[in-house]
Amino acid sequence: MSKRIIDVWNVATFDPALQRILDDHTDLLRNYHATARENLIQRELSDRTGPYPDNAFAGDYIALVESLMEVMNQRTIRGWHYSRMTDVEVEQLRRDGICMPSPISIRIRLDAQVAAGAFTAAQADALYAASPFQRGQSEIRSGRFWMVSHPLEIEDGGVELLLGNWGGEGVYFWLSDEALKARVATLGRPRAVEVAAPLSKSPHGFYAAEAVMAAFARSLGCSVESKAFDLYVTEPLGLEAVLAVHTAGEPPFHHLARGYPDTYVDADLGRWDEIAAEIDRRRT
Repeated sequence: MSKRIIDVWNVATFDPALQRILDDHTDLLRNYHATARENLIQRELSDRTGPYPDNAFAGDYIALVESLMEVMNQRTIRGWHYSRMTDVEVEQLRRDGICMPSPISIRIRLDAQVAAGAFTAAQADALYAASPFQRGQSEIRSGRFWMVSHPLEIEDGGVELLLGNWGGEGVYFWLSDEALKARVATLGRPRAVEVAAPLSKSPHGFYAAEAVMAAFARSLGCSVESKAFDLYVTEPLGLEAVLAVHTAGEPPFHHLARGYPDTYVDADLGRWDEIAAEIDRRRT
């Protein structure tokens, strides 16, 4: 198993074995994405009443994704976890690593804040009772530590509530009490955690394969979307998995996805504008 940590959006981080596999499929990726782009343009130029054009390279492309999924399951990628945490919780994260969320972990976090004077016992009980873990979602939420595969700007709508409310969705998601909502919105500080996420502990190898294939295709000059994806791990991760914790007020936090990391480029930015310009050119 490769010990290198891969950014699925950056070919410079790919290990030699992964790079060789992609190099061997250069023609397939070029042909598939060129055909996909042309099919999209032709669809937009049509009256859209007919079937979407076929891509003759689609079967081989999917076969490569499925094959590469097994390769990616032996690798570790960098994930990005957005949350609002207290300083003490960050210290615990750096000391103990990443634990899996559960009804018990929510209770422990709430009781810790009671001991710290952030909540009364009654408020903690009310938050616990309102948690999705207590209201039918324990099975789908327990044992899953969530991340995203690509860094997101802190103003991104997908992470706005995570950064704005302490405790994660397991605490704030269904809150209706205004006083409790106001309290979790002021506790702790917004954080972004860089995580070394082994795909052997995640069911998302297929999406990771798509993402590295997309990054490689872009390095060939192909027009390809970012293939960003949500992911989770299903087992605790040791302290070595916590690569960095960025906090509101620190430059890396505020520059996420727009200068930090300095190798990151949003592949989706302006991509549709370029395609739309080509469509307009052909129409005229």
